[in-house]
Amino acid sequence: MYQAVFRRKELKYFMDDGQARGFSKVILQYMLPDEYPTSAISNLYYDTPDFRLVRNSLAKPSYKEKLRLRCYSTPGPDTESFLEIKKKVLGTTYKRRAELPYARALSYMAGHAAGWEGQIFRELDWMRQAYGPLVPAMYLSYDRCSFKGAGDPSLRLTVDRNIRWRTQQLDLSCGVWGEQLLEPG
Repeated sequence: MYQAVFRRKELKYFMDDGQARGFSKVILQYMLPDEYPTSAISNLYYDTPDFRLVRNSLAKPSYKEKLRLRCYSTPGPDTESFLEIKKKVLGTTYKRRAELPYARALSYMAGHAAGWEGQIFRELDWMRQAYGPLVPAMYLSYDRCSFKGAGDPSLRLTVDRNIRWRTQQLDLSCGVWGEQLLEPG
């Protein structure tokens, strides 16, 4: 069973390799590996043809939202995937996601298939109607290590490495590859 609704306070930091090594030595004093301690995450971000969602996000407003399709492996048609709406309001992140087979998610996003019943699909339908055509705009993937608080399992910490992106072959089934987002080190 997956978690469909999240509310989190997110803080993000860059670390160089030396900082990451030192951090790794200390973190296990306070954190435990979570249920999925390592994963390779691939995302396909959707946007309008004129990139309205990303342009709004870059303007750093008090409210922003994005829509992505996420898989935890290179998918085949029946692979579990997640359509996710991620909203940030005054520094708090809200994520709502629906699980469906990868081919069905692609068909739904292309407007060729209906979603399912329920609040999350009503929100997805609203986004598709409010923004007009939403098309694959960018692929982003990374290797993630995930931890939870030793004394507070609701505390979550993730460390992402090997962040890759591309704007061609925007299909998660094409595999995990792309240009490195960050400089080595």
